[in-house]
Amino acid sequence: MVKWVYGFGDGRAEGSSELRELLGGKGANLAEMANLGLPVPPGFTITTEVCAYYYAHQRSYPQGLEAAVAESLDHVGALTGRRFGDEERPLLVSVRSGAPASMPGMMDTVLNLGLNDVTVEAMAHGAGDARFAYDSYRRFIQMYSNVALGVGHHEFEDELEFYKEAQGVALDTDLSADDWRRLVDVFKEKVEAAAGRPFPQDPHEQLWGAIGAVFGSWNNPRAIAYRRIHNVPDTWGTAVNVQAMVFGNMGPTSATGVAFTRNPSTGEKALYGEFLVNAQGEDVVAGIRTPQSITEAARIAAGSDRPSMETAMPEAFRAFVEVTRLLERHYRDMQDMEFTVEDGKLWMLQTRGGKRTSKAALRIAVEMTEEGLISREEAILRVEPASLDQLLHPAINPTADRPVIATGLPASPGAATGEIVFTAEAAEQLKSIGRKTILVRVETSPDDIHGMHAAEGILTTRGGMTSHAAVVARGMGKPCVSGAAALRVDYGAGTLTVGGEVFRKGDVLTIDGGAGQVIKGEVKMSRPELTGEFATLMKWADETRRMEVRANAETPQDARVARKFGAQGIGLCRTEHMFFDAERINAVREMILADTPKGRRAALDRLLPMQRDDFIELFGIMAGLPVTIRLLDPPLHEFLPQTEHEIAEVARALGLDADRIRRRLAELREVNPMLGFRGVRLAIAFPEIADMQARAVFEAAAETQARSGAPTRPEIMIPLIIAKAEFDMVKRQIDAAAAAVAAETGQAVSYTVGAMVETPRAALRAGEIAESAEFYSFGTNDLTQTCLALSRDDASSFLGRYVGAGLLPGDPFVTIDREGVGELVSIAAQRARAVREDIKLGICGEHGGDPATIAFCEELELDYVSCSPFRVPIARLAAAQATVRAKRRTGP
Repeated sequence: MVKWVYGFGDGRAEGSSELRELLGGKGANLAEMANLGLPVPPGFTITTEVCAYYYAHQRSYPQGLEAAVAESLDHVGALTGRRFGDEERPLLVSVRSGAPASMPGMMDTVLNLGLNDVTVEAMAHGAGDARFAYDSYRRFIQMYSNVALGVGHHEFEDELEFYKEAQGVALDTDLSADDWRRLVDVFKEKVEAAAGRPFPQDPHEQLWGAIGAVFGSWNNPRAIAYRRIHNVPDTWGTAVNVQAMVFGNMGPTSATGVAFTRNPSTGEKALYGEFLVNAQGEDVVAGIRTPQSITEAARIAAGSDRPSMETAMPEAFRAFVEVTRLLERHYRDMQDMEFTVEDGKLWMLQTRGGKRTSKAALRIAVEMTEEGLISREEAILRVEPASLDQLLHPAINPTADRPVIATGLPASPGAATGEIVFTAEAAEQLKSIGRKTILVRVETSPDDIHGMHAAEGILTTRGGMTSHAAVVARGMGKPCVSGAAALRVDYGAGTLTVGGEVFRKGDVLTIDGGAGQVIKGEVKMSRPELTGEFATLMKWADETRRMEVRANAETPQDARVARKFGAQGIGLCRTEHMFFDAERINAVREMILADTPKGRRAALDRLLPMQRDDFIELFGIMAGLPVTIRLLDPPLHEFLPQTEHEIAEVARALGLDADRIRRRLAELREVNPMLGFRGVRLAIAFPEIADMQARAVFEAAAETQARSGAPTRPEIMIPLIIAKAEFDMVKRQIDAAAAAVAAETGQAVSYTVGAMVETPRAALRAGEIAESAEFYSFGTNDLTQTCLALSRDDASSFLGRYVGAGLLPGDPFVTIDREGVGELVSIAAQRARAVREDIKLGICGEHGGDPATIAFCEELELDYVSCSPFRVPIARLAAAQATVRAKRRTGP
């Protein structure tokens, strides 16, 4: 018989942290904490299998679930001395989501469930505090109505704000029991008007309504958006956790808080978090009230005059510190915890691996290794490679002027500049047309997730360091300043006001998430230096990984950046990029417009020394590392002027008739240039182009060797090959140029000639081509286009629908299509190695910096990946992780 419900509490549990897929992260960790003997309110978890059943059977439940829930409720009641639905000693519960992957704030929660017009009086009598009881009741009406009945959260917040204004008070805590009674009546009237029926009074109806709402929230827009952004499978589903309520809003001896065992922004080994006295959990994360520091050190650092938990609740604080130490040692990772203090007693409501910035992840991984908590291999696996991008983002230049207009909390590090937008939709819309934005909100909510993803940075006027905006921004690697209280946002007017100055939508702001500063206008940025823990972890990664990591680079600047970030050579030098320089483009155009080989050679003779100097500089920077140089690839028409104005200017500059340029453009015009006259076809039609480029390579290599006394390692790559005969024809030209330069200079250059595999035919004929080719580099950008019949430039209009409908697992231009493109790469590798055992294999498309693609390359045992210079650190770490995981799969 299938077990649908797992209980926990009173020092034991039916589950454990190993059942994460079944119980979700929250349920598994509640069970684990209970098994550890920690103070966890009793409860039970309805499994993710019920969620799968729910969606597979028209939102209905499996047979036996209702009885299992009733039995579990009775058990929780027995442990607490209460009974669900009892009019004298009612058991109140929370109903929370909990997916296998942490999705903070994306799904729904209901607190104080079980309250009604009768049980609220019992609660008031039992606690001796009517204010507390009616505050809890109004919270329940507000949350349940929003989650289960579809009544907007703002409907209740507006009523509350109007009421407080009428009473002349500023804070919720200033309202009396009678105030809350009146507001409860107002809230119930609001529900009946909006939902068309009275607020439900039956606790069992409330419970099943909440359970259905939580399961339903798995497919709400913000949860779907979060899963898309973080690659969480739709099939996982969520569990539902039903737990006895404990109350942080029972008065001055009660509180609620959120904390991390280490600083999630910096990684410092120090308790980090916030709490609120006389509050419930959503008050902290929603930013409705400004929270207080947990430790006295943090309070002093923040310059706050409000007491810390350490001084206000010393006994509960000491108990909490012990729990945090135990949990970090047990899980061997930084923990993100939620807790409640009810009348002086500490209760743990949740623990999970904490979201952290890239900087923090590096420090935590390295320091935990040094503390003996984890191994070096575990440290390598602890840091998400793509998150290193945060460290490569611009920071504000130390010498730049900073016209600071406001200061808030440094919620997520990094700096960003963009146009002000006030809605998530506006951020997303401007992102789609290439414009950068700063999302400005009073406070963010989970519904803003898509806009936060689209924006360069997030700025809020309310909320603390553990608010929704702060946590989500850190997880995304976005700069964030929260709680900038001097700012006034008027959504209706579309304005941001501070110190008498008004900013409107479209005005430019800069935020510094590390300093908590809001700065007027655009500010000069600089790249941060990568040192300390970054260097340590990269050293461990380099010692671990099997694959080389190279960079795609053709300019000296790119090459220097690549070396700085640890590239082991150049895996793709696109020589055509060198031709677009203003001093060279006219010589290229003369070559294209020439009618005879003699005319083309005359133009190419002027290009030869320029190209040679480029290669001399690259060989010098790479200092003996391999440099893979691709022969001219793009269609020739790309170098010619396109508009009438440009044609006239070029005609004047070259002393040619404009009609001659127009005729040549017409001759070169193609319906589908991507599959046209380009790549190896240029070298075959105009062999003088390949001759010039090969000579430039070998003359540069010879001169570099003569200067340095050290060998160079040029690798010449022929693009868009489809047959061995093509390859052999061009290779003969290259070999002839090498021999000629060696005879002229007396310098023998060791070189290899290989093919860029960009077509299905080249992949399928890889064995035959390998009889001549000494290396293959898979050009996965074009291979994806030719394999999937997709244009990279045009597919964006429909690819999102394919991914959303599950027709493709993701964008195939971001992560390699394993089943199609990947199989072609696998076939090519097998057939090439069967002919030439030592053939060198790598990839050089944009996929070379994608961690999932790098893992695939490790599975095929490719020799290297090549990516853009700023993705080299990502590739180095991803390659090390792929090596570790491969070892664990196959064993020592």
